[in-house]
Amino acid sequence: MKLTIVIPALNEEEAVGGTIRRCQRAIPTICENSPVTDVQIVVVSDGSTDRTADIARSIPGVSLIEFEKNRGYGAAIKAGFEAGGGELLSFLDADGTCDPLYLADMCRAIEAERADVVIGSRMGPGSQMPMVRTIGNRIYAMMLGVLSRKRVSDTASGMRVIRATSLKELYPLPDGLHFTPAMSARVLMDEHLRMIEIPMTYSERVGRSKLSVVRDGLRFALTIVDAALVARPSRIILPVFGILVLATIGMMVHPVSRYFAEGHLADWMIYRAVAALLSVTLGMLLLAATAVADEIIEIALPRPARRGALQRWIGKLFETRVAMPMIAGCLGIATVLCASGFWQYFTTGEVFIHWWRVIASSSLVTMACIVAVTWLMLRIMSLLKKRQSATAAMSAMIDDGVPQAGWTIQPG
Repeated sequence: MKLTIVIPALNEEEAVGGTIRRCQRAIPTICENSPVTDVQIVVVSDGSTDRTADIARSIPGVSLIEFEKNRGYGAAIKAGFEAGGGELLSFLDADGTCDPLYLADMCRAIEAERADVVIGSRMGPGSQMPMVRTIGNRIYAMMLGVLSRKRVSDTASGMRVIRATSLKELYPLPDGLHFTPAMSARVLMDEHLRMIEIPMTYSERVGRSKLSVVRDGLRFALTIVDAALVARPSRIILPVFGILVLATIGMMVHPVSRYFAEGHLADWMIYRAVAALLSVTLGMLLLAATAVADEIIEIALPRPARRGALQRWIGKLFETRVAMPMIAGCLGIATVLCASGFWQYFTTGEVFIHWWRVIASSSLVTMACIVAVTWLMLRIMSLLKKRQSATAAMSAMIDDGVPQAGWTIQPG
C-alpha cells in the first residue's frame, strides 16, 4: 500500500525544509506501524516568490510541483494527489505545526476502521493554536455537529489521510483555504462516508500565517452551510421555519385573545396582523422550498441521503391527495370571509367589512397559491424522475441486446 504525502507551500522557506526532513524521518515508523509499504513525498509550491521551491528541489527523494502563480491551498493539494497516485493520500501544512509521525496512527486507523477520511485533531489540551483560531474552530465544529448530527472537534485540520477511492465522492472541493472545512462538511453530511479523528499535538507555526481570521472565517462558515444545503437543506430551512412559527404565534396571541373576549379588534392591531401575514407567507415558502430541494437532490445526486420522518411529512403536504383539498379549503374559507364584501361592492360600489377579514383572506389565498405552485413543480420533477428511470432501463436493454416485451418481428 502506497501513501502519498502532499505538502502545499506558499512562501514557507523558513519551515518547508524542516517539514520535508521530518516526513522523511517518519517513513520507517509509518511503514512499521501501519499497512503502508511505500511513501512518496510531493511538495507543491503554490506560486511561491521566495526560496521555497529551491529548498524542496535540493532535498533528494522529493517530487516537486511548481505553480507559476498562486492557485490556492486546495488547488495545490489536489495537484499533489493527482501526481502521487497512492492508495492512501495525505497532506500536512508546511509550516511545522504538524508532526508527520502521527501519519502512522492515521493510516492504521483508516484501514482498521474502514474509514474514508482520518483527521488529525488539533484541539487537545497541548495545542499551541492561537486563541482566536481555537474559538473559531470550536464554532465551526459546533455548527457542523448540529447540521450533520455527528460529533467532530476539528473541521479545518491541515493534516489528514484520505482513501483514494473516496475522492470521487468528496469532489468537487474548493481551491482556497476552505478546502479542509469543505471536505469535513462533505464527509459528515453524507451518510455513506465515514470520518474519524485522531488526537495529535499542534505546535506554533514557523513564519507568518496566510489565514485571514475574518475573511477566511466567514468563508469557512459559508462552506459548512453550503454543504448542508446540498445534502440536507431541511436542517438549515426548518429551524428558520420554526422561528417564524413562534414569531407568528407571539404576534397574534394578544389580538386573538382580545377578539374572543371583546368581539372586535383595535385598529392599531392591523400592524401585527400584516406582520403575521408576512411571517406565515415566508413560512409556507420555506416549507415549499424544503420539499422542492429534497426532490432536486434526489434527481441530481447518485446517492441522496434518506429523508427523515419530518421531511417525508412535508413532502406529503404537497401530494395531490393532500394539496388539492388544502387549496380548495383555503380558497373556500377566504371566499366565505369576504363574501359580504363582494356583495356590498357589487350592490353599492363600496366595501364595509373589517380589515381583519381582508388580511385573513389574503393569507389563505397566498397559502393556496404557494401550495398549488409547489405541487406543480413537484409534479414536473416526478415526471422527470420517471422519464430518467425509463430511459436508463431502455438503455440497459439496448446495451444487453434484450428485445422489448411484446415486440415481434415478422419475416418479409
